[in-house]
Amino acid sequence: MGRYASPIANDVEFSRVFLARATWCGTCQRSPVRTVKHFGLLALNTLVAIAGCKHDVVAAHPDDPPAGQAWLTDKQLVEGKIEVNLLAEQDVNDTILTAGRFTFDDTRVAHIYSPVNGRVTNIDAGLGQRVKKGDLLAIIDSPELGQFSADVGKAQADLIAAEHDYNRKKDLYAQHACSQADYEQAEDNYRKAQAEMDRARQKMRLLHGTSGGVVNQGYALTSPIEGEIIARTVSPGIEVQGQYSGSNPVELFTVGELDRVWMLADVYEMDLARVKVGSKVSVSVVAYPDRKFEGKLDWISGTLDKDTRTIKVRCEFDNPDRALKPEMYATVSISVEERKALAVPRTAVLRMGEQTIVFVRSGKTPDGRVMFDRKPVAVDEGEGGQWLPVEHGIEKGAPVVTSGAVLLSGMM
Repeated sequence: MGRYASPIANDVEFSRVFLARATWCGTCQRSPVRTVKHFGLLALNTLVAIAGCKHDVVAAHPDDPPAGQAWLTDKQLVEGKIEVNLLAEQDVNDTILTAGRFTFDDTRVAHIYSPVNGRVTNIDAGLGQRVKKGDLLAIIDSPELGQFSADVGKAQADLIAAEHDYNRKKDLYAQHACSQADYEQAEDNYRKAQAEMDRARQKMRLLHGTSGGVVNQGYALTSPIEGEIIARTVSPGIEVQGQYSGSNPVELFTVGELDRVWMLADVYEMDLARVKVGSKVSVSVVAYPDRKFEGKLDWISGTLDKDTRTIKVRCEFDNPDRALKPEMYATVSISVEERKALAVPRTAVLRMGEQTIVFVRSGKTPDGRVMFDRKPVAVDEGEGGQWLPVEHGIEKGAPVVTSGAVLLSGMM
């Protein structure tokens, strides 16, 4: 009968070979059932018993964790930066997220313009230089200032002439040598001359000039406060427009301090009732993504913007290293309604399908590996802060993975 002369022997040999090769059933591309047609009942029974379903042939390795668990060695814990903390009560607060912008402290900055039209002839202050109040910044040659100086001299001469005429008419009127109308006219002219003199002098004082009647076309632009020259937009020879000329003058110097700055943010009308002076503020900027700047609200505007329906709020920040610059944009978190609650950090919570889960340390295996269980939890994800209150799923004191949870989820 050739190779099939002994069916029983062949059945036994097939069973041995099948058992020896049973492990490949999980990945094979051919069904072993067709081979059974050439053998007897023993081979068929062996096949059914061992490989009733080809996907159930391979048994779980005894060192593999069951579903829903991950086992890590101490080395893997260190390399994966796995951190575990006990679940405890935290200061949980809702937050309002909004956009903000840094500005100068308005009480410690001066935006300096030229009050007169003219040409810059000299600059005495450079960028970054510290100046005191009254220090010279630039000289502006201004024919307009010369006209104002001449006006003072003319007003002074007119006043002297009007005073002489008034005194003369007063004596004549006392001697009945002039009419009352002439006397009153001289008095009126004298008072007008006084008023014109006062006007001319006040104008010169406004321009920091003298009122002695000396014609001078050089205007000295000085600093009104002590501080650092933060910006300068002028150079020698440039023509400048005066603030009182009716045109659009350009800011020539900015003098101020940067060791304290303001942050202005917009809060929507719907959130206004939740925001109060003294509320904690946390600010981040693009330039320093790893830094958080902490402060408190110290001012809330009394009016709404009619177009955006928002209200301005302000927070002061000490800025000793001058990291914060005016006009920087910021992401602002305003804390409201702080309370105590069992909470986990956002880094501990993961989404797996439709479940929200955390990992909890549950013990050790016989060979010393640390076991972590996957636990479904309910958390209040409506909170905008760092901590998420736990509603149910784990109890107080549970050792929760707060850093590295993503690594554990990838091992399942």
